[in-house]
Amino acid sequence: MKVVAAYLLAVLGGNTCPTAEDLKNILGSVGADADDDRIELLLSSVKGKDITELIASGREKLASVPSGGGVAVAAGGAPAAASGGAAPAAEAKKEEKVEEKEESDDDMGFSLFD
Repeated sequence: MKVVAAYLLAVLGGNTCPTAEDLKNILGSVGADADDDRIELLLSSVKGKDITELIASGREKLASVPSGGGVAVAAGGAPAAASGGAAPAAEAKKEEKVEEKEESDDDMGFSLFD
């Protein structure tokens, strides 16, 4: 990951085609070890490709990766909408009670720094 970050820093700095030596200099400037095999693998993978196109294709690939949070929200929202207007008001009251309880737990009678 640090090799990719060094490559992106070089491109961001205006070097459209960074060399292995450029990446080693960037990594060395922050005290990171430069792995020659990983640098060569990265450079061979991106050779002749535009970085903006690579980032765009990566975003497309990540868009297809499922995330667990979206399913729970959709499933939780459907029954509340079907039951009418009373359910959202009841949920709001429950949320307020939960917040008050969390605030009272902040001070448990002792301090971690005493």
